[in-house]
Amino acid sequence: MNLKTVHNVYFIGVGGIGMSAIARYFAVNGKQVFGYDKTPSPITKKLEEIGVKIHFEDAVKNIDISCLDKKQTLVVYTPAIPSEHQELNYFINSGFEILKRAEILGEITKNTFCLGVAGTHGKTTTSSILGHIMQPEKATSFLGGIAENYNSNLILGEDKISVVEADEFDRSFLKLSPNIACVTSMDADHLDIYGENEMLQQSFREFANKVSDTLIVAKGLPLKGLTYAVDDVADYRAYNVKVETGKYVFDVQTPTSEIKNIEFHLPGKHNMMNALAALAMADVYGVSLESIKEQLRTFKGVQRRFSYKIKNESIVLIDDYAHHPTEINAVEHSVREMYPKEKVLAVFQPHLYTRTKDFVEDFSTALSKFDEVLLLDIYPARELPIKGITAAWLLDKINSVNKALVSKENLEREILKSESKIIVMLGAGDIGLLVDEVKNSLEKKYNI
Repeated sequence: MNLKTVHNVYFIGVGGIGMSAIARYFAVNGKQVFGYDKTPSPITKKLEEIGVKIHFEDAVKNIDISCLDKKQTLVVYTPAIPSEHQELNYFINSGFEILKRAEILGEITKNTFCLGVAGTHGKTTTSSILGHIMQPEKATSFLGGIAENYNSNLILGEDKISVVEADEFDRSFLKLSPNIACVTSMDADHLDIYGENEMLQQSFREFANKVSDTLIVAKGLPLKGLTYAVDDVADYRAYNVKVETGKYVFDVQTPTSEIKNIEFHLPGKHNMMNALAALAMADVYGVSLESIKEQLRTFKGVQRRFSYKIKNESIVLIDDYAHHPTEINAVEHSVREMYPKEKVLAVFQPHLYTRTKDFVEDFSTALSKFDEVLLLDIYPARELPIKGITAAWLLDKINSVNKALVSKENLEREILKSESKIIVMLGAGDIGLLVDEVKNSLEKKYNI
């Protein structure tokens, strides 16, 4: 495919976090961009502000067919779109060029020097840190979250270097051709796609084999490459870790050098590991350690990754995308590190019936560590209900006397009744849309 001959790009599922970054990329590079999504959102609003034409009803009548020449039009869709989608089937039956999101990302980046970040956890934060480090190098970064420094999931640079989040879902990352890559984690996930954990592990091995230059892996993973670790022997080692006025300060030993007193503001050892992975990738590429140090110091974080919505002496509200037991454990550890003496309320929306079924015991163990738990119903996303797999079933397994199932309509009221000083709202569904309402209610209650 020659992307230079493409004049129009039509996105089905344009509001997705990965899709919208690519849509924004094409729009700012002079293509006419159109799209469908199920519902309006802050992401679709921002796309519309730069000229992307979006509608929210799946109907062929909404496609501006007069503007879409088959020879100059590319259709991009997300795997989350159902097979019976009317617009997708129209384009298939009409003979348009159609690619999945991963395929077009592979096309965009195949002629660049590509740095790919893979892993079942940590890839969005790691790729955002790396994108910030590589910004002075004029890299273009496609992110799976909104980087606070840029208020965007696209860091626009030139076309020689790319940073991409290499997503294992639907084996998407096998469409990429990374020169340098890292793997942050390989925990069991997406078993609705892979069937069993061994198939997921195999896909990571296949991804590792696609790396043309250097693979970097968290120490302990069953892959061959340069390793990184905190307070452990590895090719890239963070040590002398201190917490000073709400930030980490640490030193790093690389295979050939050493850098002292790196400052990093995101809490939790898992985020220090993410920073170390990004440092290692940038160092292998050839960015100076002093430049890396400065970019780590100024990195502000990623929206919905331990994002403080309220940080007050009376109340703290944290928003996080955590939707897997390992991620919930990481949030809990970070909260306890920052607020060791305070009571913590976790509000969790389970994501997918299959994930809830596959990891129910791990979810119950992770959530039992909080002082209070409020559970919303399972967010189905692309799935149909599974008999017996409910939020109530999960709630029953949580070992806590302070737990309850709550509706979205009653969530604010239940949170306002809590005596916990720290509130964390967790999940990958639409719980993120409720955070600002909770924030406003808490600010009124505490006169903030």
